[in-house]
Amino acid sequence: MKKLNFIQILILLIGAVLGSLIARLTAGIGALSWLSFGETFGVSPFTVDLGVAQLTFGMTFDLTIAAILGLIIAIFICRMMR
Repeated sequence: MKKLNFIQILILLIGAVLGSLIARLTAGIGALSWLSFGETFGVSPFTVDLGVAQLTFGMTFDLTIAAILGLIIAIFICRMMR
């Protein structure tokens, strides 16, 4: 199994972002609204006050069908690059 290089990781991120964009754009269109079906999960932001500094942690993922399809297409593009 080969390591992913920077360009391949960038392609995967672009695929996920474009998929999420497509999900938001098609949310109001009747025939394509199924692309925006998904779930949000993660950790809500919380703050740790150390007196000298405050640290805020948190991460959420908005996983939709369009984002999954974007990732699948990006994976195929990365495999074609090898």
